[in-house]
Amino acid sequence: MVIEKNASDERALDILRREIAACRICRDAPLGGADTRLPHEPRPVAVMSSKARILIAGQAPGLKVHESGIPFNDASGDRLRDWLQVDRETFYDCDCFAIVPMGFCFPGYDAKGSDLPPRRECAPHWRSRVISTMPQIELVLAIGQYAQAWHMGAERRENMTETVRAWQTTLSRPHLPGILPLPHPSWRNTGWIKRNPWFEAELLPVLRERVKLLID
Repeated sequence: MVIEKNASDERALDILRREIAACRICRDAPLGGADTRLPHEPRPVAVMSSKARILIAGQAPGLKVHESGIPFNDASGDRLRDWLQVDRETFYDCDCFAIVPMGFCFPGYDAKGSDLPPRRECAPHWRSRVISTMPQIELVLAIGQYAQAWHMGAERRENMTETVRAWQTTLSRPHLPGILPLPHPSWRNTGWIKRNPWFEAELLPVLRERVKLLID
């Protein structure tokens, strides 16, 4: 399926990009009050596209992505590109992939040194509008529980493992886009991958085949 974009659609997408780049709601109007404001200067990171048929829906940028402004520009991105079997040039080609996390800015660290969850302000304010500007998307890669909760709704299972295990259900849904739930490609999930060999044996081959079909 190919949806032609006219000039007004492209202008709307460009306007949205600029608005997101200027967004400071997590710093200036945090949902939890002043004590919960983002403690550093926001740097929204999102790649929207009028042509890509695959949307990578992640969680939120990590520190390295915050510093570079390039999504998945870290070890997690290396693993994700291996899962997809694409090189960096293809991965960052916005004709191939849109990359829009649930939270656009690095949320900071918790007391244990782990990344905090995506900011609560971001998805309610932006996500429906972002998704509506990309009607050509045919496949959503829902990475992690936050993306799965928003994109899958009632189709999400009781936990992340069961949600990913039921991947065939949402990938083959009768209406577009198909949704493929994935664990986060962080090194922290290496143990999960080893405990669930079906992920590499069954899901990844289908993921790679679908990606190749949609970017060729």
